[in-house]
Amino acid sequence: MLTLKKSSIQRDDLDTASPCVQDPPGGRRLAGLTVAAIGVVYGDIGTSPLYAMREAFGAHGGLPLGEAAVLGVLSLIFWALLLVVTIKYVTVIMRADNQGEGGVLALVSLVLRGLRGARAQRVAIVLAMIGAALFYGDGILTPAISVLGAIEGLKVATPAFEPYVVPASVAILTGLFLVQRRGTGGIGVLFGPVMCLWFAVLALLGVLQIAANPAVLGALKPAHAIALFGTHRWQAFVALGAVVLAVTGAEALYTDMGHFGRRPIRLAWLGFVLPALLLNYFGQGALLLRDPGALANPFYHLAPAWALYPMVVLATAATIIASQAVISGAFSLTRQAVQLGYLPRLEIRHTSERQIGQVYLPRVNWLLMAGVVAVVVGFGSSSALAGAYGIAVVGAMLIDGVLAFAVALLLWRWRPWLAGLAFAGFLVIDLAFLGASATKILQGGWFPILLAAIVLVLMSTWRRGRRAVFDRLYRQAPALPSFLATMKRHPPTRVPGTAVFLTNNLDVVPRALLHNLKHNQVLHERVVTLRVVTEDVPRVPDHQRVQVEHLGSNVHRVLLRYGFMESPDVPAALLPCQLGPPEPCLMDTSFFLSRETYLPSGRPDLPPWREQLFVHLANGALDATRFFKLPPDRVVEIGSQVEI
Repeated sequence: MLTLKKSSIQRDDLDTASPCVQDPPGGRRLAGLTVAAIGVVYGDIGTSPLYAMREAFGAHGGLPLGEAAVLGVLSLIFWALLLVVTIKYVTVIMRADNQGEGGVLALVSLVLRGLRGARAQRVAIVLAMIGAALFYGDGILTPAISVLGAIEGLKVATPAFEPYVVPASVAILTGLFLVQRRGTGGIGVLFGPVMCLWFAVLALLGVLQIAANPAVLGALKPAHAIALFGTHRWQAFVALGAVVLAVTGAEALYTDMGHFGRRPIRLAWLGFVLPALLLNYFGQGALLLRDPGALANPFYHLAPAWALYPMVVLATAATIIASQAVISGAFSLTRQAVQLGYLPRLEIRHTSERQIGQVYLPRVNWLLMAGVVAVVVGFGSSSALAGAYGIAVVGAMLIDGVLAFAVALLLWRWRPWLAGLAFAGFLVIDLAFLGASATKILQGGWFPILLAAIVLVLMSTWRRGRRAVFDRLYRQAPALPSFLATMKRHPPTRVPGTAVFLTNNLDVVPRALLHNLKHNQVLHERVVTLRVVTEDVPRVPDHQRVQVEHLGSNVHRVLLRYGFMESPDVPAALLPCQLGPPEPCLMDTSFFLSRETYLPSGRPDLPPWREQLFVHLANGALDATRFFKLPPDRVVEIGSQVEI
């Protein structure tokens, strides 16, 4: 018999890799995971050469095109890729894995383990919600700017294509969202090879230009970046908002760590992706030094005229893959947010029988599609979107850095001076990028801020509303031990079968049980009070899934545990429960749920506008029957009214 304990998981191996995704020792499996990581993880950062260099000298960047400015921007891009991506993310933050999983919600789960004060925990949760909200902005902006940047290559061939750039981009993106429900298993095997070809072409195009002007490699010296600020000052600072576009997608290295493991991601970056990106950026710089007229689109001018249309096709394929990776990331993040209680229950469909991480959320998909199409039509070009894109990316990276600093102090036990020194450097870089991106608020930077604010309000309202409902429901509910004592003194009529009452508090009598006993005057032969909790780990081992406490009178208290990367399946989890003879079967088991109707209160726990928003969110949530995979013909819902 298992004993019911406080809901917590053993923490001895929190910093080890997930049992589902181990860092491979080498060989073919390592090679396969590395190629797959190139296809999924690096799509976003890999398509940045389409527009990053151009924007540094464009209307928003403001730098005059000249040798010193080109070398200065190249130096900034090189050191940004080295410091932000290679050192901050690949070397440091990827160590902060939650049993192999990454991402802002996995990161805040680590932080909450080390924080003791309620106020500090609230601050960490708010930061995580802001980071998640900014990621949704990235999920809308990445497909828009990437596909627009690729299709704009047609204008290099002839201006006659310009009127068709936006319609073609909308058509491609709409088709991408329409096929999401089928999953990516069938075409996912092509992502790695296509992106490997993409990075190889990037490197080749860059090498050809560098060979014609090798002096551009002098930009590796940080002196050129320093000189840029010494000469241009404000314009150089504003240009940082374009330089940050070169590191967009850095957070994907951490977010997708659970799919591939640290080693393949690091190997892909250091051995292939980083060199290819640097060669292409320096090749664009060499081209601009030789032909300033190529500034209109330096990426496509790298290619010879005969290769322009094939390059547009390859770039479009690469941007579709980059968009797919971000969309899948938004699905995964939403599932985590639902499981951890940041968002109401949503329909989650698994699109692969072999890979648990492949999920599809219909409502999120259509909202993202509407947002992406609106952005493409509203902004109209990748240059117009560049300002909006930077703020979303830098904001998410800044929050990652702050939370990772907390992990270094609380869990890694770094000395305060060492953690402060290391993360202060990252903070200075992030704040500089954020400040530069903030100069473009009026040019589009307002969009991710507005979107993040909306998502943050939704998340915070849902959490506050759930807490208020919990207090109202269980504040005066009778304790389960006293109810059992009363039941022994005055036994109710028992009927055959098993009744499972779902509840959020195992210490009190479920409201559905009280209503059933009050109206039907009977109690089932076997009674189970059941609570499903989501732990702050990705997955819960099977031997820790179920805990049972036998309370006597054939009443049992059951706790089911799931990780935030898992989908609860209550009937399947209850099958191995040892509840005593006769063992229950599904055909004689009824699941009782309480369906609450929320009413305004004379003493509301929420402001009126939040109250109305919470009611709307609650009414739109997926019903518990589908979310917990309960058999519909075995479910009994009992309504109740709750004032909030």
